[in-house]
Amino acid sequence: MTTLIARFLRYVSFDTQSDHTLATCPSTPGQTVFAKQLQQELMSLNLDDVKLDGNGYLTARLPSNISTTVPAIGFIAHMDTAPDASGKDVNPQIINNYQGGDISLGHGEVLSPVMYPELNQLHGDTLITTDGSTLLGGDNKAGIAEIMTAMAYLQANPDIKHGDICIGFTPDEEIGRGADLFDVEGFNAQWAYTVDGGPVGELEFENFNASAATVICHGVNVHPGSAKDKMVNSMGIAAKFQAMMPADETPECTAGYEGFYHLNSMQTSVAKTTLSYIIRDFDSAGLAQRKAFMQQKVTELNAVLGCERVEVILSDSYNNMREMVEPHTHIIELAKQAMIECDIQPDIKPIRGGTDGARLSFMGLPCPNIFTGGYNFHGIHEFITVEGMEKSVRVIVRLAELTAKKYQ
Repeated sequence: MTTLIARFLRYVSFDTQSDHTLATCPSTPGQTVFAKQLQQELMSLNLDDVKLDGNGYLTARLPSNISTTVPAIGFIAHMDTAPDASGKDVNPQIINNYQGGDISLGHGEVLSPVMYPELNQLHGDTLITTDGSTLLGGDNKAGIAEIMTAMAYLQANPDIKHGDICIGFTPDEEIGRGADLFDVEGFNAQWAYTVDGGPVGELEFENFNASAATVICHGVNVHPGSAKDKMVNSMGIAAKFQAMMPADETPECTAGYEGFYHLNSMQTSVAKTTLSYIIRDFDSAGLAQRKAFMQQKVTELNAVLGCERVEVILSDSYNNMREMVEPHTHIIELAKQAMIECDIQPDIKPIRGGTDGARLSFMGLPCPNIFTGGYNFHGIHEFITVEGMEKSVRVIVRLAELTAKKYQ
């Protein structure tokens, strides 16, 4: 655990926040800096085929230590952190033997079991938190640390038999581009697991179908001193449109398999206001209905306004990987068995979001998702448990061993 913690704390010191406004890959130079550090570490572990390509994708292979041929499997994590909160100058705090109650993070922020009741299940654990000013970066540097630690453990314990294990670290997952330039054929795994989940036991092989909607409201700007009967304030139009959206179908009002509409940013002025939404639904027909609903509301609002002042641009982002993973049930069964043999109860649930694995599954690499031990990703209240991270390492090691046993 000491090595695992040290590795994680070192990784979160790298500022790797991705930026959707930039077209480069990786979108930010910090990801390349981090990738080069990881490249050196992979080489120091004497892994084979260590490669960092020009787009920031880092891959490597731990070669098989058995004479028979078994399927090569992969483990994948992403190097970037979310744009939702700063990932610069992360200052982790370690809370040993947490016994309940509020945790003062700093900067006036408190991590409280009143808001985050899952803390009540973590008494006695060691927590790694933020200092209240940045995110932690467990999403997904915990996954990277866990994969690296598992590979080091397998290298140090050759009595644990395994086939080829392929490692992949990707850029720009948080802005939806993590799989864009991933070389599935070159990766050469028959299936893989993203190590990008949350609390201990999470095992996920279905995710939202996702679309984006950009609603543009056009106004007319005139000097306010002479605006009577001339000015049309686009922000007022935008407010009317948002009021037409279902108030109980938002992220904060939904859970499980319930879809949502999420207004996640806006750019405003009198002349033009742009509303950026993400639309999510686990069912493809449900997503189509949601897109049609937004188009209908645009039509209705234009009818009220008496002219075409509102438009919507819809685009699809990713699909539910369930249809690509379910035909390969052995992948899920192996993960379940690995968890059970590590005294972990599998918690199979849908991902209320997306991972690289969703895209990769449609690119020919079935890729469910397993836990990291983290909570509250993308914000200043993010934290992770050391015990959860250690359990993730154990599951990765056991998955490698079980795969070899099954196919020898």
